[in-house]
Amino acid sequence: MSDPTPPNVLMRDHWIEHAHGRLFARCWSPSTAARRAALQSPIVLVHDSLGCVELWRDFPAQLSAATGRRVIAYDRLGFGKSDPRVGRPGLDFVADEAKTYFATVREQLGFRRFIAFGHSVGGGMAVHCAAAFGADCEALITESAQVFPEDRTLQGIDAAKAQFKDAQQLRRLQKYHGDKARWVLEAWTETWLHPEFAAWSLATVLPAVRNPVLAIHGVHDEYGSTRHPELIGQLCAGPSRVEILADTYHVPHRERPEVVLDLVAGFIDSVTARQGITTGL
Repeated sequence: MSDPTPPNVLMRDHWIEHAHGRLFARCWSPSTAARRAALQSPIVLVHDSLGCVELWRDFPAQLSAATGRRVIAYDRLGFGKSDPRVGRPGLDFVADEAKTYFATVREQLGFRRFIAFGHSVGGGMAVHCAAAFGADCEALITESAQVFPEDRTLQGIDAAKAQFKDAQQLRRLQKYHGDKARWVLEAWTETWLHPEFAAWSLATVLPAVRNPVLAIHGVHDEYGSTRHPELIGQLCAGPSRVEILADTYHVPHRERPEVVLDLVAGFIDSVTARQGITTGL
C-alpha cells in the first residue's frame, strides 16, 4: 500500500479505458490551492521498468504539496493494477508508450498541457511524450534516464536478473504486480538484454524536445553513468539543466527526496516565470 497522503493533499483513483486494456491512474491535488492547481498543467509521472503507481510511494503527494500542482501517475499496461499485457513489449516499446497510450491518458483524465516526469526507462518515455506533444508539453524532467544501452546498464540488469532467481525476490515483486510479476520482470530483462536492442537510442528524438529540460542523475547510478544526463542536456533543443547528485544511486526521489523536490519545484517555478504560463486547460 501507499504511504499516508499528507493532510493538505487530496488523492483520487481513476480507470482509463484503452483498446488494449484498462489502465489504473492516481491523482494528487493540493487541497489548500485547489483552484490554482486545477488551472495549472499537471505533472505526469512515468514509472520505471519494475515500477507502478504504488512504488512511487509518498513522492507524488509530496511533489504535489511542494509544487502546488496536480500530480498524475499511471500504471503502464501490464504493470501494477492495470490489465495484463498480451505478449512481450516490442523493441520499440519506449517510443510506443507515447504513441499508443499517452494520448488516451491525456484525453480521459482531461488535461491538454502537461509536465512530463519520467524515472529510468520512464524518462525515455517522457522524452518521447515531450517530443510528440511538444506544443502542449510545458517542461520535461528526467530522473536516472538512459539514452542508450550502456555496458553499465546491461551489467546492472544482468545482475538483477540473477538476483530474481531467488523466489523471495519475485514474491516482493508480486506484492505490487500480482500474477503479472513474472511478465514484468521478463519484459525488463529480456527486452534490454536482447541483442537487437543494442541499437536503441534516444539520440534521434532528443533534438525534437524544445521545451525546458531538467535531467537528474545519481553519480553512483548502477544502471547508467553520468553520460546519460549529459547527452540529454546536450542533445535537447530547448534550455536544459543537468543535476548530478553526489552519494546517490538509481532512485534519487527515494534516496534524497528533499533534494529532488527542491530541484523540481525550483525548476518548474523558473519555467512558469519565464514562459508566463498560468493555465493547463
